[in-house]
Amino acid sequence: MKIERAVWLFVLAITGLRLALLATTDLQFDEAHYWMWSERLAPAYFSKGPGVAFAIRASTMIFGANEFGVRFFSPLLGAGTSLLLFYLGRRMFNASAALWAVIGLNATPIFNLGAFLMTIDPLSLFFWVAAMFSFWCVVEKSPKFSWHWLLTAVLIGLGFLCKYTNVFALLSIIVILVLIPKLRVEFRRPGFYLVLLIFAAFCVPPVRWNQERAWATVAHLKSRGGVNQGVGFHPLEFLSFIGEHFIVYSDVVWPSGVRILCTALVQQSRGAELGRARFSKFCLARGRLLAAAFGGKRNLATSRRLCSRAGISHERAGFG
Repeated sequence: MKIERAVWLFVLAITGLRLALLATTDLQFDEAHYWMWSERLAPAYFSKGPGVAFAIRASTMIFGANEFGVRFFSPLLGAGTSLLLFYLGRRMFNASAALWAVIGLNATPIFNLGAFLMTIDPLSLFFWVAAMFSFWCVVEKSPKFSWHWLLTAVLIGLGFLCKYTNVFALLSIIVILVLIPKLRVEFRRPGFYLVLLIFAAFCVPPVRWNQERAWATVAHLKSRGGVNQGVGFHPLEFLSFIGEHFIVYSDVVWPSGVRILCTALVQQSRGAELGRARFSKFCLARGRLLAAAFGGKRNLATSRRLCSRAGISHERAGFG
């Protein structure tokens, strides 16, 4: 309870600070652009879904068309994401691990920017973490049916309407169900297919909007993604991409995440079980970074439970 109280106090304090600073700077270009969208609500827009426009419309109806009104939800979404991450971390590991996860999140430069400026990213991250929490509740009850499947579908759908890349949350769930033997039973149960059906319903508004406008968003995304330029390797663009992520994710979180992923890929060649173990650890956010940051051996009992649930050996997974 002491750790939970400390997390709430920390989140409330930093959220209060962010709220106090909202009106201290002018709107950025993207924020002003999204505010213009909020004045003309639609099922979709040229480059994005309608989520950010509806959020700004709601906040400006209360606080007016000013910097504070446009950005009001950003600190609240940051607070909600932090608290969801805490309760997910506590559920998966322990309160100490969850506390450090919240601290690490709020120490990340890009997250702080998203908790101040009103763009699609704070909405996307909030719904992604909320969907992750809901899906973990499904995993805990598997193979029994869980109504959290429906909540997971709604959260992924809402995230998709805010940022189209949130569809990868659904793809991640499919990958996890495929790679973890004990969860494959979900492919023979209705919950997973209800998720697909509900998500398809959320896709209808932007798809219809694009259909009536010669698939403008598809053309835009193809242009942004360089699809029209053909396949090729561009070293300078790759280095620029790496450098940008090094800055926005901090010089601690980003290299650690890369190390976790590289370790998983290297170890995969040593055997199917070990490869599955490494990937499961990565998907469940239990890699080396968490072991170092959240107390190492203190999470031994929890890691044994996760490995057992994933159908892999604790020692072979690298926790031994």
